[in-house]
Amino acid sequence: MLTYQNTYLDDLVDLPNTLDHMLEDLLGSQNFETLGLHSVEGVWPLPQSITSSPERYPLNPQAFYFTYGSQSAAQEGCSVLDEAFKRYFSLIFPDYSSGYGFLRFSVDKPFTVQVSVGRNDCDSYPDEDSSEQYTLSVSAGQAYLKAETVWGALRGLETFSQLVYQEDFGSYYVNKTEIEDFPRFQFRGILLDTSRHYLPVQAILKTLDAMAFSKFNVFHWHIVDDPSFPYQSRTFPDLSAKGAFHPMTHIYTQLDVRRVISYARMRGIRVLPEFDSPGHTQSWGKGQSDLLTPCYSGSTPSGTFGPVNPILPSTYKFMATLFKEVSSVFPDSYIHLGGDEVNFSCWKSNPDVRAFMLKMGFGADFTKLEAYYMENIVNLTAALNRTSIVWQDVFDYHERIPKDTVLHIWKGVPASYEAELRAITKAGYRVLLAAPWYINHISYGQDWRNYYTVQPLNFSGTEEQKKLVIGGEVCMWGEYVDATNLTPRLWPRASAAAERLWSDEKQTSDVDKAFPRLKDFRCELLRYFSFSDNAHGIPITHHRTLFYEVCLTYTDASVSLRLQAGYPGRASLCRTLQTRVPRCLIITDHVTFLSI
Repeated sequence: MLTYQNTYLDDLVDLPNTLDHMLEDLLGSQNFETLGLHSVEGVWPLPQSITSSPERYPLNPQAFYFTYGSQSAAQEGCSVLDEAFKRYFSLIFPDYSSGYGFLRFSVDKPFTVQVSVGRNDCDSYPDEDSSEQYTLSVSAGQAYLKAETVWGALRGLETFSQLVYQEDFGSYYVNKTEIEDFPRFQFRGILLDTSRHYLPVQAILKTLDAMAFSKFNVFHWHIVDDPSFPYQSRTFPDLSAKGAFHPMTHIYTQLDVRRVISYARMRGIRVLPEFDSPGHTQSWGKGQSDLLTPCYSGSTPSGTFGPVNPILPSTYKFMATLFKEVSSVFPDSYIHLGGDEVNFSCWKSNPDVRAFMLKMGFGADFTKLEAYYMENIVNLTAALNRTSIVWQDVFDYHERIPKDTVLHIWKGVPASYEAELRAITKAGYRVLLAAPWYINHISYGQDWRNYYTVQPLNFSGTEEQKKLVIGGEVCMWGEYVDATNLTPRLWPRASAAAERLWSDEKQTSDVDKAFPRLKDFRCELLRYFSFSDNAHGIPITHHRTLFYEVCLTYTDASVSLRLQAGYPGRASLCRTLQTRVPRCLIITDHVTFLSI
């Protein structure tokens, strides 16, 4: 037993060096760095074209730099990229940037990532036409990242961060790599439902970070619904004051909304608000009288209310005012208007509604009444220079809507949604696919495989029809999801859809080949979420005690090394490595280093 105690080190970086020297004394000429040699498993989602080699280059966080290319349209002062450089430095070197400081950095050569963009859109928001294309070239001492926009540069920085890996003794490396990349679909979204269970802003921000890792680019904020109305309106404050679960703690203030939008912008993510009507509006009625339809039992009001009342002029005046506010708060050119799952029973029971139906010539077809309502609402948003997204029900009811409206498919098994894709695109409408990615539903085993094997363009139609499929969306509905289980239910399952929506389908058709990369990507997500959680707790500093324990066991054929490192009261890092040694070495030593 060899024990070294009371070893005070001004910088814990020295500790692994001391440890290495002792191990070299024990094992003679064994090269321990080769024990941990490995390369990165791969990037997720898979780039369109990637070529890498075993040639690798060391990275030292103390000699690592992000810079702007001399010909770049964006330079220092570009908020999106300046912040991204800081963020990705911390992601690439988490142990260094978090103050752990105990890893060994054996290189001093500088490494520079030079970023060049063709357009200075640093102060804008990503939109439906934003290019996310980029090229990345990694060689000795440098990497060149070129993109048309800052949004493409963000995707390239994410890819570079995934190329960097740490060998078992703490040194960082990146392999020689050439990448040309762009998304397959322009719309790659995740829906969060914040009405059925309120999600704290911090949970939303954490989801946005994970979305950026998977190269999702649209946060579909299903912000209100039947159970609650957490959006705090400037114009109609009673909507949240009376419709939220709690008027103070379970709302999203204007400041909260701006924070989410700003956080998303910095990650190249659009924020798409949804205010679903005429159904899914029970919470609206608590703060806005005469908005919902009174239901009847025979000839007497029952005291209950149904969907939005579509026959009153006051309804459309209210909606025009609300959506004018929404369009001023949310900068994206799209607004989701819902239009799904309207229960007609209350409308049927109301004598005023039935009289309106006869006056309009609708007969007893209440789908025509819904069409009348939705056509009016779509026209209101069009007057605000916004493009409407609606659920497929609006199309299924043969409603007259502008050709630039986007239809959102949420129903059915593959045969059903493929038929819907064919019908909608044949009619000339753009379409989003969500039906196969309702991942709030869970099943035993690796259900990510089902999400991975979806084929969004597998329907009979012309090439022009298939161009109208602009993307897809993962939906996390909130009946049984809140902040306690959102992250583990969403990730990495949503990442399977991320690769389907970003990568070339022919290159990513094999689930078994994808599994090692997804497993590696999951580890990266776990590292982020662990690091993120720690950032809000007690910071670890160099003044804490650090324990290293190394156990070496020799046999006639190999040496087994077990390295355990950690801080008291925290989970430790364990490694077990093996290598061949001469037959003459048959000993067992236990070495413990303590820094106090």
